[in-house]
Amino acid sequence: MSDVIHFSRRDALRTGAAAAAAGFMSAGSLPALAAPGGKKVTVITGSPHRRGTSFLLADEFIRGVREQGAEVFRFDSAFRRVTACSGCDRCGLGASPCVYRDDMFELNPHLLESDLIVFCTPLYYYGFSAQLKLVIDRFYAINTQFHHGRRAVLLATAWNSQDWTFESLVSHYKTLCRYMDWEDVGMVLGYGCGTRSSIEASDYPKEAYELGQKVRIS
Repeated sequence: MSDVIHFSRRDALRTGAAAAAAGFMSAGSLPALAAPGGKKVTVITGSPHRRGTSFLLADEFIRGVREQGAEVFRFDSAFRRVTACSGCDRCGLGASPCVYRDDMFELNPHLLESDLIVFCTPLYYYGFSAQLKLVIDRFYAINTQFHHGRRAVLLATAWNSQDWTFESLVSHYKTLCRYMDWEDVGMVLGYGCGTRSSIEASDYPKEAYELGQKVRIS
C-alpha cells in the first residue's frame, strides 16, 4: 500500500510541475525562470582544489568558449553552500522553489538561461565528485523547466590511466544527458593526470581549449 501512495503522490507532483511550466500556476509559486538563450554557458566544477588538474581544464575550456563571444557563469561547487537533496518533493519537480535556500538559488537562473552546461570533475571512486553530485541532485527542483534544448560537455581528470578508468563516469554522464534530453557535444578525459605538473605536460588543456573554441553555441 505504501508503494501505491508513493507513486500516486509522485504522479500528482509531475502533473503540478507540468502545469506550472505551462503557466497554469501562479507566478508567485515559481522561482525566476528563463528560456535557454544564445551564447550563455554555465560551467560547474566539482574539485576542492583551486590549483587542481580539473580546474585547469575548466580554465582552458572557458578561455576557448569566451573567444566565441559566449557569456560564461562558473560555479565552483566545492566552495559554495549546496545542501543535499532530501527528496522531500516540496518543489514538485519545479512547481515550487526548493525548501533549501542556499547557493543553488544563485545557480539555477544561470542554468535555465544557458544553452550549454559543462560538468568538470576529478574522478572520485570512478564517478563525479561528491561536491558536483550535490548540485546534480538538486536539479530536481527545476527538473521540468530544465529538460530539453540544451547541450552538455564533460571535463574530467584521474590519476588512473587504464582504458576502463572513465567508463562509469562517462556512462553516468551519458545517462544524465539521455534523461534530460540534452545533446552531448564533447568530452575531455584526462587519463594519468594525478598532479598539476602531469596535466600541464599533457595535451589535455589544449584539448579543453579547442573544444571550447569549436563547440556550437546558439
